[in-house]
Amino acid sequence: MRKSLLAGVLFMLFGNISQLQAQPGKENNPYILFTGLVLTSDSLQAIPYVTIKTKKRGMIGYTDIYGHFEVVVKKGDTIFFTQVEQIPSISIVPDTLSASKYSVVKLMVQDTISMDAIFIRAMPLKSLFNNEFVHSDIPDDAYERARKNLENEAMKDEYRLRPADANASQLFLAQSRVNRMYYYGQTPPQNYLSPSAWIQFFDAWKRGDYKKKPARKSLYITPY
Repeated sequence: MRKSLLAGVLFMLFGNISQLQAQPGKENNPYILFTGLVLTSDSLQAIPYVTIKTKKRGMIGYTDIYGHFEVVVKKGDTIFFTQVEQIPSISIVPDTLSASKYSVVKLMVQDTISMDAIFIRAMPLKSLFNNEFVHSDIPDDAYERARKNLENEAMKDEYRLRPADANASQLFLAQSRVNRMYYYGQTPPQNYLSPSAWIQFFDAWKRGDYKKKPARKSLYITPY
């Protein structure tokens, strides 16, 4: 009863699919306003975000969350309705229209995704199940992939502690030259009164960076 009442209201709003609202004086205009609703064929539920396309112009619009759409098309165009969960459908705008507006109620059928068949067979021996269960190669799940990504982040931290390569050294040299050219002919800023520079100095002092380090012993034996 509910579906019949809803269908009756829709057809009262939009009229028959082929019904036109003629407006005199616009018979020579090749463009019209194409409006309507896109619903499911089994439950008459609105289908949102249905892509509306034409062959020449490509995508010209899509339905809103209520399944309603309004697009400008040319008389005689073939309109394509596509959505991921529905079977693609088409609607042809008549080329003999004498109106400036054409309304339809489009029903789309839900698409069924076909998957390859899976056959489950028992092991010949019960002892083989334990061996297969332990040694089978199980694909990584989302948690395992996230863990490996975190390991890559740890590797990045280690790379930062390594000496700079040729590319990084070249970038540092080019940036140093740019800084010198920026302050060319004037005194560059000094960090004597910079709080961050003093903090770095005290931290290095506490770490013992300025302590005299013992000389390294030579690996070669000096002959007497």
